[in-house]
Amino acid sequence: MTAEDSAFTVLGVLSDPVRRRLYRHVAAAPGEVGRDAAAEAVGVSRSLAAHHLDKLVDAGLLDVSFRRLSGKAGPGAGRPAKVYRRADGEHTVSVPPRSYDAAGRLLAEVVDRAGLDRELQAAARAAGAADPEAAAGDLEELLKERGYQPFWDGETLRLRNCPFHTLADEFPALICGMNLALLDGMADEGWNAAMDPCPGGCCVALSKNNGG
Repeated sequence: MTAEDSAFTVLGVLSDPVRRRLYRHVAAAPGEVGRDAAAEAVGVSRSLAAHHLDKLVDAGLLDVSFRRLSGKAGPGAGRPAKVYRRADGEHTVSVPPRSYDAAGRLLAEVVDRAGLDRELQAAARAAGAADPEAAAGDLEELLKERGYQPFWDGETLRLRNCPFHTLADEFPALICGMNLALLDGMADEGWNAAMDPCPGGCCVALSKNNGG
């Protein structure tokens, strides 16, 4: 099976609407999700949720582990339950085949070698500010649409996913600086964007200004 065939197979698993909702819920969650919580979140029975969650695990879209959800230990604590989290791997497919990742890597390497960080950040900030949906003012919803998977951690809006993950791994200073500038441009004056990495997620976090 080619890499493209594998990607088609994995993405085909998400053709089921219940499975898609379960994947989105687990993928966006800041921590591990049990079967009961997942079932309640998407409005299906526990047995149906368990079936589809395990299908997502088989496809490599989710990872599974076991822990006691009661928080208790010792006799009477009950058996460990299955809990799910988003898998680390990426699955992409393009019809016909495209290679934007290769182009992005080459461009990032040229910008990095040329020391054009400030120019890239200025362009990113301008692009964020010019985003037509940013003017609507619902930053959290916009971040969801852009794939950041935002969630509230107290008074901080953290980002579960980095849309530039692969490039950020190879060029962390360059790409994280670009991402910070982009989000700063997207946010209005009622928000602060700062480098505050979320474990396993994005390097940027946002918070409301005191007067925002």
